[in-house]
Amino acid sequence: MTGSIKRAPFDVESYSRRSRTRPCFICAIVDGVSDQPEEIVYDDGEHIAFLPNFFVLPGYVLVAPRTHIEHVVRDLPEDRFVAVMKVVRRVALALEASVPCERTYLLSLGSQQGNAHLHWHIAGLPPGVPYEQQQYHALMAENGVIERTPEETAALAARIRKALGA
Repeated sequence: MTGSIKRAPFDVESYSRRSRTRPCFICAIVDGVSDQPEEIVYDDGEHIAFLPNFFVLPGYVLVAPRTHIEHVVRDLPEDRFVAVMKVVRRVALALEASVPCERTYLLSLGSQQGNAHLHWHIAGLPPGVPYEQQQYHALMAENGVIERTPEETAALAARIRKALGA
């Protein structure tokens, strides 16, 4: 992608196994019992936004309802869907104010087989990424994850919180 980004290999098999056999990682974050502490950047009592442990792009945030909901369309009444999308937009704008972004990707991923808790990925594509390395390619952990120190992660979280006015 860009020359200054250091990437580390990502063990997709191990991640997949953990996702399928361990309790819900988002519920663990909400309950404060996660074994891998994430930097929470937003919490309004209904929704939570946090920096995940595995960044595939320099700006990457997950947004989820605090309640364990599994399906983006069927499990949310329209007013709650709109409410969470407003949070997604607000966090995305804060991310864009915190890191250079050519484009911001929004995706609701997960599966009934693992990572079932409804969540949105907000991923800021940095400027200058060659077209062939954008879109799905940029989002695939199989292409490596960004190496980041806890201090770098905390600094990004602080910038996002500041942009959110938190």
